This record gives sequence, C-alpha cells and structure tokens, in this order.
Amino acid sequence: MALIEYRGISKRYGDAWALKNIDLDIERGTLTALIGPSGSGKTTCLRMLNRLVEPDEGSIRYDGRTLRSFKPEALRRGMGYVIQNVGLFPHLTVLENICTVPRLLGTPKARAARRADELLALVGLDPALYRGRRPRELSGGEAQRVGVARALAADPPLLLMDEPFGAVDPLQRGRLQEAFLRIQREIKKTVLLVTHDLDEAVRLADTIVLMRAGTIVQRASPATLLAEPADDFVRDFVGEDRSLKRLARVSLGSVAATAPAVALGETAPAAAEGCDGPAQYWVLDGAGKPIGRARPGQRGTLSPTPLPLLSAGASLKEALAAMLEDGHSVIGVLDESERLIGEIAIGDIISSSADAVESSSGGRQ
Repeated sequence: MALIEYRGISKRYGDAWALKNIDLDIERGTLTALIGPSGSGKTTCLRMLNRLVEPDEGSIRYDGRTLRSFKPEALRRGMGYVIQNVGLFPHLTVLENICTVPRLLGTPKARAARRADELLALVGLDPALYRGRRPRELSGGEAQRVGVARALAADPPLLLMDEPFGAVDPLQRGRLQEAFLRIQREIKKTVLLVTHDLDEAVRLADTIVLMRAGTIVQRASPATLLAEPADDFVRDFVGEDRSLKRLARVSLGSVAATAPAVALGETAPAAAEGCDGPAQYWVLDGAGKPIGRARPGQRGTLSPTPLPLLSAGASLKEALAAMLEDGHSVIGVLDESERLIGEIAIGDIISSSADAVESSSGGRQ
C-alpha cells in the first residue's frame, strides 16, 4: 500500500486553481519529484502533507489515516522538512539544531546528541569539527547538509524537500545531490521532492510527476518521461537533449570497466606485438589511490598534473562533461576512500547511452 494517497485534491486562491482534482500515490521507500513551471502547484501539493495548506476538496491519506485525523503539530514533528534556505536557528549550535525535534519528542539529551553525531557523519561532516559551530560559520553546502541531518534526526518515515539545493552554487549542488543519493540508498526514506531542475529530478527520483496549471500532466519513471513524453508540453519541457539527461541516471560505479594499473615504481607491461592492449596504465600508491599514468613499458611515476578522476557516485553525464572540458578520453573511478576501482572511456558512455535509449524501465542503474 502507498504511504501517501491524494484523492480528488483541489485548491483555489480566489478565482485561480492552485490544484485541480489531483490523484497521486507515493510508494514507501521511494523518492518522488514534483516538477513543473512556476505556478504549476508543486509546492502547494507538498505543503498539504504537513497541513501548512489545507485542500478545498478531496482527501489525503497518510499511512492509512486521513491527514485531518492528525494534529498539525504532531504531524509536522513526525516528518522531516528541508527547504531551500535551510532555516537553521541562528542562535543554536549545529548540535542543538539537529537535536531540536528529538528533544521536543522527549528523547534524552545524551541519546539525541549521539544521534546527531551519527547523522553529521552520514551527511559527510565530522561531528568533532561541526557540532559546536553556529549556522553563520557554515558554508551554504555545509548548512544544507546540516538541514538534511536535522530533518532526519527523529527518524521520520517521510521527508519533504522543497527546492533543498536551489540556493547553492552548481558545484556544491552536484556534491549535495551525490551525497543525498548515497544517504537515500542507505536509509530508503519516502521522499517528496519539489524542484524546478529537471536534471536534478532525473538524477534523484524514482518517479517524476510533471505538473502544469494545478494538474498532473505525466507521472512516470525518469527513463520513461524522457523516452516517451506524453504530449507536446512534456516533450518541450524535457527538451531536445533527452539522451544527455538519461546519462544522469547512470552512475560510474555501475558501468566502470576494470582499470589496468601498476604500483608506483613498477614498470608497466610492454605491449605485445599486434596486441591491442591498454594505451596507459594507472599508477597507484600503497593505498590503491591513483597518483600517475604510465604507458606500456614505462616506469610508474607521480603525475605532475591533476589526473582525470571522479567518484563512483558521479554520473555518466558528469564524466562526459569532464571529458569535453579537459580533453580526456578515459576517467578513473574512485570509491569513498579515493581508491581506484575502475575506469570509464568515451566508448563506454556511448554504449550506455544507446542502452538507455533502448530501455525505459526507469530503475536507477
């Protein structure tokens, strides 16, 4: 059974419909993205779930109960909420911000603090360095990570995210998306995300709901939305570069090939006559981290220039952009400890793109 069920939901502001006869199910453990032009009703749809907005018609069920059967304050404390400008309390430390809802729910102080430290580590912030800081001492990306940690502090079954990464620069945005994907793979929360960024929706969501003028135009997996637009509006909205957008769904770790490598100081194998072997080998340090490149027959040494490297969680779209930007034909793929786990070549990206065109199953690869 779906965790959330919208049935015949309508909302008017004066003579204008914000939402009109919305029917929508949101399955447990999935991330659903609401997307559409400004004024399409996506934020209104989200804010109805914590009763910041009430429908004029229809009903919403949450975990089998009508939403109106919950007290608004209790309902909100049982949902995580992440917004664009974070909304951290400026007079509280990072630790105190994260502990706010657990303490309101009666969690003992020591247990809430342990939970906060666990969540800081989960979002990629060292608890020892960050728990005592104030919001003004954080960068935009750090503040958003703290906002996600705070939303998860009471272990809510549902996470509401309203343009959560919209206020940070594109580089931080990509890193936050990658971090959130990693977190979602671990905790499998039910997430309702509002975003204006189709690339973000394609990268993060299991299901995309495209809205227009208060109605749902198409509800589909990212792959299906891109491959099979329901009408001209959807086709125009997703744009002509649909094949490139599909690449955002494929992580490097899922398609990386074995990377030929040698240890620092060793000589790379000489190319056999008539054999089409590797053009270059990765040079690894004692921890398995790439520190150089060596041609067949050459000794492995440190590289004097930065190597083309991306994390396993990065997408094929990011890899292609890096190749075009820097002129590389091969990129090394790293695990969370920055050890080399494989490589991706331009031919691999072309093959994966062709596979994505043939399939519209929509599962994240």
